[in-house]
Order: sequence, then C-alpha cells, then structure tokens
Amino acid sequence: MSQLLQRGKALLSWTTCRIRYSTSQVEILDGKTKKQLCYLDKVEPNATIREIRLMFHKLYPRWYPARQSIKLDPKGKSLRDEEILQHLPVGTTATLYFKDLGPQIGWTTVFLIEYTGPLFIYFLFYFRMPFVYGLDERFTSSPHPVVNTLKCFCLAVSSLACICHSFHYIKRLIETVFVHRFSHGTMPLRNIVKEHSLMLSVWLWHRAAVEMQTPCFLDVCENCLYYWGFAAWLAYYINHPLYTPPSYGKKQINFAVIMFLLCEAGNFSIHVALSDLRRNGSKTRKIPYPTKNPFTWLFFFVSCPNYTYEWGCSPCFASFR
Repeated sequence: MSQLLQRGKALLSWTTCRIRYSTSQVEILDGKTKKQLCYLDKVEPNATIREIRLMFHKLYPRWYPARQSIKLDPKGKSLRDEEILQHLPVGTTATLYFKDLGPQIGWTTVFLIEYTGPLFIYFLFYFRMPFVYGLDERFTSSPHPVVNTLKCFCLAVSSLACICHSFHYIKRLIETVFVHRFSHGTMPLRNIVKEHSLMLSVWLWHRAAVEMQTPCFLDVCENCLYYWGFAAWLAYYINHPLYTPPSYGKKQINFAVIMFLLCEAGNFSIHVALSDLRRNGSKTRKIPYPTKNPFTWLFFFVSCPNYTYEWGCSPCFASFR
C-alpha cells in the first residue's frame, strides 16, 4: 500500500512539473509580421502580464511597458496587467502578440496641457494683441469700450469674465493634480497632436472668415473644441472692441456670477465624491451615491451630475455677453 502511494505521489509530481514546464515558456511575436521577437523560457506560471511586459522591456528597452499591447490574438483585445499566465487559454507554449502603441504621454500631463491652453489663449484676446483684432479705427470709437482691469471690476464685465474663465480652468488644473484618479496611466502621444491640430485649424478658419466678412459656423459637436477652440471663440467676442454690455446690466451680471460659482462648487464636489470611490489606487468601479454634501444630492436624479454642473456654467458665462 505504501509503495502504491509513493508511485501515486511521484506520478502527481511528474505531472505537476510537466504542467509547470509547459506553461513557463512564452513566445512573443510581432502582431503585424508574425516574426518572433523573443522567447522567454523561465516564466513562472503565476506570472502576470505586467511581469511579462517588464521582461520584454529588458530585452527591448525602447518599448517600455506603457507602450506595449500584449494580445492572445493579433486582432483581439489587449490583455490586462493583472491577468495571470496560467489562467489564459494557451497551449504548452504561450504565444502572445505584441503591438507598439507608439510614444505615450501620461493622462495627468494630457489634462494639464488641455486646461493650460485655454488660459493663455483667453489672455491673448483679453489683452487685445494687435494680431488678433487688428488696428482698425472703428475698434477705438465704440460707445461701449471694454473696461480694463484698473477700473472697478464690478462694472468691468470683460475683466469679470476673464476672472471667471481663469478660475474655471485653474480649478480644473488643481483637480487634475490632486483630485482625479485615472484608470489608465497613459495615452498615445499622437492623439493629443491630432486633437490640438484640429483646434488650431478651426480657429484659423474662423479668423479668415471674419476678415473676409463671411458667416462662420463652428461645429460644436467636436468635443475638442470645448477647450482650445471654444475658449478662443468665447474670448474673441467677449473681449472684442465693439463688445456691448449685457441687456439687463449689473443685475444680469450678478445673477450670472452667483450661479456660475454655485455650479463650479457643485462640479468640484462631485469630482471629490467620485475620487473617494477609488482610494489607495483601487481600480474597482463603484456606484456613486449622494453624501452629506448638498451638491451631491443631484445623484438622486442624474448619473453624472458633474457634467450637469459643468453644463450649467455655460449659460452663466454666456450671460456676460
């Protein structure tokens, strides 16, 4: 009986070693050419995809982990970092496919660039650079000139609009650094280049249309225009030398400022509430619920109240015109 048990243990040990050996080999091929890039023969069965990325990075330093897309099939989805090799549907040798995602840029950097741009773009119009509005004499003879920041700011609508606009994006910059938590660490660098190239081209098209005295229509359906392009579009009219005060004067401005600040406070409160759902680097997706903060009670009615508050800022800012 004891001999039978020993043989059974030996057979089980041999089987286990065979399984361990068969799953400890990883072949990584190029997703396009199917050419073998590397062969890893000392990989633990419980190794994660992240660990395999690091091993691949040691062999190819130019392809850092964030730049790698590892797949089971060339046309399939990328494997997640936390997936374990022995739990994947692979044979005796795990064959994985590599795709270069291109140079990457951190999401924090992406939002810092997108939110810093409107600040500087708005100031170009606020200080009325000559290349923006030109030096036409009719721009200096308006019965309603834009009041500069040296005069009483409560009557300087353009200055107040500049303060609100700057506050909005400074708040966003602070949230990006201290509040927001991102599911993915990076994005392809080429995406931000394409995005801001489109913004610049739309603004140049608008300037050309104004100079030719032809109607200009901006397709606000493009989300990217909300930042760089839309900031330029707003600033152009609010800071224009021919700008006229709002129809209802100071009452309209006071109401707009109060509602604007409430919406900004609500937007910030929702961002903090969403950030609290992912403490300590957790990536678990949880359902947000209202808290003791009254601004979060909007969760009772809508799923994404941060966008509701952000939308509310738009008509408030438009009331400055």
